[in-house]
Amino acid sequence: MSGHSKWANIKIKKGKTDAARGSVFTKIGREIAVAVKAGGPDPSNNSKLRDVIAKAKQNNMPNDTINRSIKKASGELGGVNYESITYEGYGAGGVAVIVETLTDNRNRTAGDVRHLFDKYGGSLGSTGCVSYMFNKKGVIIADKAMDEDELMMTALDAGAEDVTTDDDVYEIYTAPGDVYTVSEKLKEAGVNVLSADVDMIPDNEVDPGSHLQSVQKLIDMLEENDDVQNVYHNALLPEEEEEDR
Repeated sequence: MSGHSKWANIKIKKGKTDAARGSVFTKIGREIAVAVKAGGPDPSNNSKLRDVIAKAKQNNMPNDTINRSIKKASGELGGVNYESITYEGYGAGGVAVIVETLTDNRNRTAGDVRHLFDKYGGSLGSTGCVSYMFNKKGVIIADKAMDEDELMMTALDAGAEDVTTDDDVYEIYTAPGDVYTVSEKLKEAGVNVLSADVDMIPDNEVDPGSHLQSVQKLIDMLEENDDVQNVYHNALLPEEEEEDR
């Protein structure tokens, strides 16, 4: 798979996750709610819920919190209906941005997202205006404790599509719906998995140049919004350049 390493992005994202764990739990709780509404509260019969639970555990979400979210979504504790809305647009300097949200108030969320794009020199576009520049993939990061050839065979046997080597880690790519299943199989095979998630990988990166600060601020502020689940972009940020050198 071509393109720069995802490990720099993930380290940056993990730092934010550790610093704002309560917000992360809120976002995952919403994903659980949507999964339960769609397929029921039993993870053995609901693959989407099973994947979200795996994601919750990887983010160190307590079992009590997970179970409470499932009960709330199934109506045992009273629940809220969330809908999924994706926004696409451009940040300053022509950076492509995709914003995935789960919201109980689409007018509030649309207003918030539009305000942030406008505030930091960007603009919202129509559906599909930038998503064609990205490929949706599962991305698993594993440390280099295992020999490369052995890791490659193990990953492919587990259902991975591709493996690349970074300076510090292995990057394992899967179909979006397989990422957590493959991750669990790798763990069972003795691979030390550092992270697993679905990502939108850009075909090409854009250097924001003098607009760097505005782009970083837009991404940060979007990620801090409780209605926003994921933010994907094709900006080549300085941390990534450093990791690639």
